[in-house]
Amino acid sequence: MTDDERRGREEMGALAASLFARGFSVGSAGNISMRLADGFLITPTNSCLGRLDPARIAKLDAGFAHVGGDKPSKEVFMHRAFYTSRDDAGAVVHLHSTWATAVSCLANVDQANPIPPLTPYFVMRIGRAMPIVRYYRPGDAAMEPAITEAARGARAVLLANHGPVVSGRTLTDAVHAAEELEEAAKLFMLLRQERTRLLTPAEVEDLLSTFG
Repeated sequence: MTDDERRGREEMGALAASLFARGFSVGSAGNISMRLADGFLITPTNSCLGRLDPARIAKLDAGFAHVGGDKPSKEVFMHRAFYTSRDDAGAVVHLHSTWATAVSCLANVDQANPIPPLTPYFVMRIGRAMPIVRYYRPGDAAMEPAITEAARGARAVLLANHGPVVSGRTLTDAVHAAEELEEAAKLFMLLRQERTRLLTPAEVEDLLSTFG
């Protein structure tokens, strides 16, 4: 095992436990992956993010074949969709976080970009768009082409009636983006009946040109 892989396993265990402890996932919900020089690490199937054993995290080779650790998450295809669509994806985080999942259940929102630019931090972490991918049964690999297509133009997507999938350059970046998405979703739900000031297109472009 390389030092890079060893550090990745420890980092994944620590960040997953932090997400679980703060209620971003419950039970065995959610999965996390990260890119290595020779493949990928991904949380095992039916594992709890709060109780990962770093040594047992699944290892995939560059072609996404299982080569070590426990059996990988059944949603490997969800992560593969981002890695094959985005050269900047170094990690992917899929959660069932409450507020983002709530937004994914709404029928009367813009399916191409359901959460408007309420804060600069949401724009900085997520970008200018985050589409909703239509509903598929959890674990259904048929959703991979839809996620692949959406990920070409977005760092994150919402799976309808399911939850968010977020990418980042590093695992820390992806976790921070998933956390910021959850806060933005909470703000959106709290402010839905209020008149709000959104960031203007010019303000969004300024943020993306500076921090994107």
